[in-house]
Amino acid sequence: MKRLISIELQKLWKNKASRVLTLSYFILLTFIALVASINFKFLGFNIRLADQGIFNFPYIWHFNTWTAAWAKLFLAIVIVSMISNEYSYGTLKQNLIDGMSKKEFLLSKFLTVVLISLVSTIFIFALSMILGLCFSSYTEAGIIFTDLDYLLGYFVKLVGFFSFCLFLAILIKRSAFALGFLFIWFIFEGICEHLILPRVFGSDAIAEKIVNFFPIEAMANLIKEPISRFQAYKAIENQLTTNSIPKDYTMHWCDILIVLMWITIFMFLSYKLLKKRDL
Repeated sequence: MKRLISIELQKLWKNKASRVLTLSYFILLTFIALVASINFKFLGFNIRLADQGIFNFPYIWHFNTWTAAWAKLFLAIVIVSMISNEYSYGTLKQNLIDGMSKKEFLLSKFLTVVLISLVSTIFIFALSMILGLCFSSYTEAGIIFTDLDYLLGYFVKLVGFFSFCLFLAILIKRSAFALGFLFIWFIFEGICEHLILPRVFGSDAIAEKIVNFFPIEAMANLIKEPISRFQAYKAIENQLTTNSIPKDYTMHWCDILIVLMWITIFMFLSYKLLKKRDL
């Protein structure tokens, strides 16, 4: 297992594009810290976001994991290119000739996906701890370590998303087309939720429940948007309406199980494709 990961990491690091994208991803995440020190002038007032409570424990775990998840496209490009290059440069066939089985090949890719997701999660944990300890109004241990399940949700979300990218790359073989299909699938889920399923079942509620089992939506459900949870936003909302419905921000275990199911499906289909194809 260690040998397989070592081979993949060497491939990624020797590829200039993959190296730049990976470094760009982690640099982009550190920009969250820069936001804390920026003063914005609005209507003559100086506003620093860190003073508004976005880095308060335990809210910071929700906010940072949700924000960081938007940058995962950088690593998605790396994952897709990692597979596409195997076909383009013939290294996949060479690895098989050298004695690596198709199962080991896929395992090496999946272990790389898990490792990248784990490193990203640890990075977000460290970054959030630093920002929280610097700017949070609450530093009691019981508060600091509340809502850490968002980190688990972040990790599972990344593994699920990258597994989907891995499957598409193996299926289509070309990185541009694989990423294009990923975008099309995102639109497809939206069309199903708002147009097709409500007409078929005659209910938006039923359509929403069904779409929750779709891969992209299932991953999105792991970490729901935190903006409306923010105290300042809620204060404005309360002034605008008195009939707001409380939103559930909890990460449910059923959402994790759905994503784990999709990860298993993606890996199973990827192995079947590799096993069937004459490479």
